[in-house]
Amino acid sequence: MHRGTELTAIAPVRLIRDRATLLIYLQLGVFATYLYGLSSALPLLRLDQGVSQAVAGLHGTAMAVGGIITGLALPWLTGRIGRRAVIWTGMAGMSAGTLLVAAAPTTLSVTLLGYGVASGMSSITLYSGMAALDDRHGPAGPAAISEANAVCVIVGIGVPFVVSAAAQSAFGWRAALLVTPVLAVLLALTMGRVRIPEPGETVGGAAAEGESRFGWRFYLASAVLFCCVAMEFCFNLWAAKLFSDQTGLPAAVAATAVAAFTGGMAAGRLAGAWLALRVPPTVLFLGALLVAAGGWAIFWVSTNPVFSYAGLAVSGLGVALHFPMALSRVLAASGGRRDRASAMASIFAGLAVGIGPFLLGALADGFGTQQAFLMVPALIGLAVGGLLITMSGRSRAGVGEPA
Repeated sequence: MHRGTELTAIAPVRLIRDRATLLIYLQLGVFATYLYGLSSALPLLRLDQGVSQAVAGLHGTAMAVGGIITGLALPWLTGRIGRRAVIWTGMAGMSAGTLLVAAAPTTLSVTLLGYGVASGMSSITLYSGMAALDDRHGPAGPAAISEANAVCVIVGIGVPFVVSAAAQSAFGWRAALLVTPVLAVLLALTMGRVRIPEPGETVGGAAAEGESRFGWRFYLASAVLFCCVAMEFCFNLWAAKLFSDQTGLPAAVAATAVAAFTGGMAAGRLAGAWLALRVPPTVLFLGALLVAAGGWAIFWVSTNPVFSYAGLAVSGLGVALHFPMALSRVLAASGGRRDRASAMASIFAGLAVGIGPFLLGALADGFGTQQAFLMVPALIGLAVGGLLITMSGRSRAGVGEPA
């Protein structure tokens, strides 16, 4: 399909949800039980271990390191065993890491290892799955990626309640972590034979994975992805603190602020899957960044809980599309080398998880949480700048948007 400019309307395309697509969606659902399960369990784990918040925060660092390490290994691994085997290997490793945390919650070194293993192995499932969706669906790839992430967020909304219920039961909170390996095994037994597209199996053509270097547009797209991931995790990890500071509500109540943000993300990703089939990708991405900026502004100035919740919900609505659209641009700029691009995306995302929230926390220590949260519009501005530079470069070259 020819597109002469990034801002022209696109003809509607269809998203075909075949068994391979459904499988990847369900794998992302299992991924959500790990991600939101270990995140929700961290305060309970800290109490069991009797460590400070700073030491407990090392589990987040372990997650970032795990993602970077497996990102470096992903191209080699895909070349050796294939994408389908890589995705299931990631599912197995993610389950093993989660079980490690459940089995030894009071041993810091073991839980750090568990968080790192679970994060690293889940990353290869996540990014290989996204590459497979982009291969399978071609022009509808951004919609498929957005819909897959919508499934992830929708499942994730319920996971903290499962952890909370388990913590108040005779089984304890560790029992909630068993959901991940149980669902992974059930999915393998029921859909393990479904064929997942291998590299180059695209809609409308094939593109082999090459060894040439990526161009500047690829690295600029990766930098935009870094900004988007860092921004999302700044909200996830620090929004509750600013909510409490601004409204005066206790931390236990302020923790519900994250639910407003996550709810907005769920709605945004469901809507985004529909919009991505009808709106030019760059227009949609820029719009999502502006929506997030508007939500941030409401949240940042508000001292009223209702307006603060609203600001976070609007922020989530915009942030919902940042990762899917940013990742789609990274894949589109890869010249068909989607698995190599996915590996690089995993590394950039891991760095963002490790650097973004840490930097905001350091700024909060020096200037206060509200002033530190100015980092969010700064990241939005950098992302917008990256998109505009790419558009300008394509306009001068007379090249249309690849995705």
